[in-house]
Amino acid sequence: MVTSPSVPRLVIAAPCSGSGKTTVATGLMAALAGRGLRVSPHKVGPDYIDPGYHALATGRTGRNLDAYLCGPELVAPLFLHGARGCDLAVVEGVTGLFDGAAGQGELASTAHVAKLLRAPVVLVVDASSQSRSVAALVHGFASWDPQVRIGGVILNKVASDRHEALLREALESSGVPVLGALRRTAQIDTPSRHLGLVPVAERRSAAVEAVAAMAAQVADGCDLEALAALARGAGPLPDAAWDAAEAVAAAGPGDPPRPAGAPAGSPSARPVVAVAGGEAFTFSYAEHAELLAAAGAEVAVFDPLRDERLPEGTAGLVVGGGFPEVHAAGLSANEPLRGRVAELALSGAPVAAECAGLLYLCRELDGQPLCGVLDATARMSERLTLGYRDAVAVGDSSLAAAGTRMRGHEFHRTVVEPDAGSDPAWGLSVPVRRVEGFVQRGVHASYLHTHWASAPGVARRFVERCRTS
Repeated sequence: MVTSPSVPRLVIAAPCSGSGKTTVATGLMAALAGRGLRVSPHKVGPDYIDPGYHALATGRTGRNLDAYLCGPELVAPLFLHGARGCDLAVVEGVTGLFDGAAGQGELASTAHVAKLLRAPVVLVVDASSQSRSVAALVHGFASWDPQVRIGGVILNKVASDRHEALLREALESSGVPVLGALRRTAQIDTPSRHLGLVPVAERRSAAVEAVAAMAAQVADGCDLEALAALARGAGPLPDAAWDAAEAVAAAGPGDPPRPAGAPAGSPSARPVVAVAGGEAFTFSYAEHAELLAAAGAEVAVFDPLRDERLPEGTAGLVVGGGFPEVHAAGLSANEPLRGRVAELALSGAPVAAECAGLLYLCRELDGQPLCGVLDATARMSERLTLGYRDAVAVGDSSLAAAGTRMRGHEFHRTVVEPDAGSDPAWGLSVPVRRVEGFVQRGVHASYLHTHWASAPGVARRFVERCRTS
C-alpha cells in the first residue's frame, strides 16, 4: 500500500444530540463544495441516513467511520480511502462528543474517532437557553481530554444580535474561537423518524432543497475561510488508505479455479450479485459493494419496489436494511419479484439479508405477504431495539464460517416469530447471551447490521459460494 497524502479535515461535534450537528456538517459540506472544493463526507457511527444527505451536499459517497464495528485500526485507512482525491474532509460526529459504546469508555465516540484521525474538532453548541454559561460548557469540553483539540465553536439557535454579542463576549477568555453563529429563526425543518432523519431516497426533491438551505445558512453564519484553515492545520496520518482488493486478497488464498469450460468473463467466472436498493433498502455501507466487486462479483443494484425481475444472471442476493413499516405494502404488491426471490433462495443460491432484508424474506409483515423464504412472521413493535453487539457465527453459512467473529449493530422496531426449523445465524454476547437470525440452504438472514470491512473474508466467501452454487 502507498501512504496517502495529508487530507485537510474537520470533525463536527456537539455536547449532546439535538444540538445541530447534522445541519452544520451537511451545510458546511455543501457550502465548501459550492466554492469548488472536492469535499469528502464522513459520519461517525453506524448511521445510514445522514450519509445520504452528505452525498447530496458533496456529490460523493457518504461513508461511515465506526471504531466499534470495524476496530480502531481501520478508522484512518477507511477515512483515507473515502477521501482519495479530495481537497478537504468533513466528519460529522455522533451523539455527544465523548459518548461512546455503552460500557466501553471512549470506544467509538466522536472524540475517539477525532483522535484516531488527528483532526481538530468544531463544537456545535445549542445556545438557545444560555449566555455566559456557554463559556463554562466550552471550557469543560475543551479541557476534558487534552488529546482532543477543540479548534472552534459554532453557536446554534442564537436568538438575536444582542444574544450573539453576549455569547461571544463570554467566550473571549475561553481560548476557543467562535467560528460561526446560526440564528434560531433560520432553523431548517427536516422530518425525522425514530432516531434520525427520513432517508434522502424517500424525499429527494425536498432533501435537495433542505441541503441547499443548510448550505446557505452555514455560508451566511459561519467563517468558511477560518474553518478551511483549521482543517488544513490537521497533520499527516501515518496510515495507508484501505483498499478493497488488498483486503480481499489478505482474507485468504486466491480465487478458486473456474469450472471446467468456463471462459474468463463468463457468468461462472464473475457471478452476478444482486443488491437491493431503491427507497425500501437504503441501509448499506459503500464498502460492501466494493468488497463484492473486489472478490470477483459483478454487482447489480435493483429496486424491489419497482423491478419485477432480478438482474439477469443473478447468482446471489444481498438485501440490506431500511424502514419496512413504510414500504411493506409496496414490497408485498410486487408479487412477481417476491416469487423470483423465493425461487432463487429455494435453489440454494447465497442470500445475505440484514434487518429489513430479514423481514422481506419472512412470510409476512403485519399481515402483508412477503417472500416466504423463511417460515417466520414479523410484526411492528412499540419497543426500539438498539445497540452494538458482539457476534460469533453459530454454524457454517454462505456468509461466514462457523466461529467467525464480527461486531454488529441492531436498530429495529419489529419482532420476528419463527418456527424451530432454521439454524440461528449468530450467537450474541452483548448485552446478553442469545442466538439470533436464520441459516437455511444458502440463506443467512439476521437483524444484525455488520460492516464487512472488518471481516472481508465474508465477501470472499459469499462470492465463492455464488460461483459454485
